[in-house]
Amino acid sequence: MPYVNIKITKEGGPDGKGPTADEKAEVIAGVTELLSRVLNKKPSTTFVVIDEVDLEDWGIGGLPVIQYRQQVS
Repeated sequence: MPYVNIKITKEGGPDGKGPTADEKAEVIAGVTELLSRVLNKKPSTTFVVIDEVDLEDWGIGGLPVIQYRQQVS
């Protein structure tokens, strides 16, 4: 019974607040299909959870993601 937890930043999408419900559904379907194809896992017992994280709550290299992006741009 696979459990996949995907964490993404809350950005992008048509409203700038994150992926749409359709985009999330596509990710869930794609991850489920991948586990079924590669690991022979049953889609009916595969759980996929998407957590959206505010940008100020996400860090890379010791910096909030916004500051990190400014440094690498």
